[in-house]
Amino acid sequence: MLLTITTKRYPATDLGYLLHKHPAKVQTVTLTAGSAHIFYPEATDQSCTAALLLDIDPVRLVRGNNGPADFVLEQYVNDRPYVASSFMSAAIAQAYSSAMNGRCKDKPHLVDEAIPFEINLSVLPVKGGEALLREFFEPLGYDITVQSHLLDEQFPEWGQSRYFNVTLRHTLPLKTILSQLYILIPVCDNDKHYFIGGHEIEKLMEKGKGWLDTHPAKELITRRYLRYIGPLAKEALGMIMKDEVLPVEEKQPKDKIRLHDLRLQTVREILLELNVATVADMGCGEGKLLRLLMEKPAFKKILGMDVSYHALEIAQSKLKMDRLPEMQRARLQLVQGALTYRDKRLSGFDAGVLVEVIEHLDEPRLAALEKVVFEYARPQYVIITTVNAEYNVLYEKLDSGAFRHTDHRFEWTRSQFATWGDRVATQFGYEVSYRPLGETDEVLGGPSQLALFKRS
Repeated sequence: MLLTITTKRYPATDLGYLLHKHPAKVQTVTLTAGSAHIFYPEATDQSCTAALLLDIDPVRLVRGNNGPADFVLEQYVNDRPYVASSFMSAAIAQAYSSAMNGRCKDKPHLVDEAIPFEINLSVLPVKGGEALLREFFEPLGYDITVQSHLLDEQFPEWGQSRYFNVTLRHTLPLKTILSQLYILIPVCDNDKHYFIGGHEIEKLMEKGKGWLDTHPAKELITRRYLRYIGPLAKEALGMIMKDEVLPVEEKQPKDKIRLHDLRLQTVREILLELNVATVADMGCGEGKLLRLLMEKPAFKKILGMDVSYHALEIAQSKLKMDRLPEMQRARLQLVQGALTYRDKRLSGFDAGVLVEVIEHLDEPRLAALEKVVFEYARPQYVIITTVNAEYNVLYEKLDSGAFRHTDHRFEWTRSQFATWGDRVATQFGYEVSYRPLGETDEVLGGPSQLALFKRS
């Protein structure tokens, strides 16, 4: 397996100083089950690439394997010598320890400089597929290119494997990129080659500092990194989320309906009024709206899509899909996917619903979502809800200018939402109307806002 890091920032050979590895030398680091070789395929002022080649010894791998196996011969028959796994994380930690810890003796000013890098990983196993891979890296700002591999080229009908060649591009300090790779490579693989103990929490806190606590998939990342060991995951999540409070919009007096529940009930009532039979919940999360829709026989076909594999697992459990009668089960389908990529599974529905989804995307990515929803899927009706930023001043515990949730990328006023909605409706051939959601203030409007698009 191979990890390359490339930069074209002049002089590109500064990469050698950052990594503490001279471009003119080939260096080798000994690992528990093999060796890591560091060399430079190119090293000029215009472009410099550092390669980390991991060479796993299958014999040493077996001798050092005292952990549980899923089947009897797993320690002899496995993909560990051929993929980027926790062994690659260990190699990064040993070969690039100075760089990852922010030390550069000869050019210390480079440590905190955001530098454009291209990282190539070959081959990365991802238990959860491309959508999960993107769920981990895209919120961190990476531009990601993915090449998937067939399970067996002689039997293409078997479909795609869980192995990918991955290219990541970002402008960040190198220490940040290495720390993120150190955590996320084994998280993608969902496996580790060594004993998981309390010391792993310390590693997670150290290498995740400054980015993990705000990552929308922090819970899944934490649980995977700690191999779903309940007490360790609970302790780590308690440390990560110690300063996080529930979105203030959800804090309602006990005699009032929660705003989130009100949104979902309102959406269902609108769908019933529209007399639609098929609905796609685009960004279904843990399936709360799906459950409400399943209660009404009027909805004959219901699709729930979400980018989070973990959220879909929770939805499947809460909806008790394995216990549903066959006729009920046939009404509902859960699929993993991203709303920024065309997906034929979204086509053919009477209505599409996005409840508090758009504000979780960076605004430049809304253009892709618009095409996916309004041009490719193109349902008869589209319902979109989002928070109303004007209402934020009524939340006493919300600092001025702060968002209601740490994962929100923007929050729009009513005017901004209407400007966006009007443009989308005109561009894609829809009519649109708006209404407030929640307890309405005469001046500020409701805490949330809803747009109903109808295809012309």
